[in-house]
Amino acid sequence: MATQAATSDLTNDDWMDEDAGGQLAIDAYQTDDTVVIKAPIAGVNPEDLEVNITEDTVMIKGERHAGESVQREHYFMQECYWGAFSRSYVLPTAVDADNADAQLKNGILTITIPKLSKTRARRLAVKTR
Repeated sequence: MATQAATSDLTNDDWMDEDAGGQLAIDAYQTDDTVVIKAPIAGVNPEDLEVNITEDTVMIKGERHAGESVQREHYFMQECYWGAFSRSYVLPTAVDADNADAQLKNGILTITIPKLSKTRARRLAVKTR
């Protein structure tokens, strides 16, 4: 992500390392039953997104295409990130990755993951020998 000083000085060749990729900003919160992750990804098509969830981690990868090719010397200012991005987030609680859901609406990716119930108790029958 570019800093204020770097965006105003386009002569600085390392102001954005295109090989490093961008990091996606997220919000993560919980409800009583779910963990919810939201990420603003305007301009990204669903087919350019990959969301992987394990029992303790969410990985979001994608790519934002500029749609046109403008040579660097023609920019007055360039603050938008175009290209590949990713974000990994370690979940703070156990989740049911198999029943997670991802929705893209109005440029916001929303991932909803059910929590695993830790209070679920199973009664065992006591047997005699």
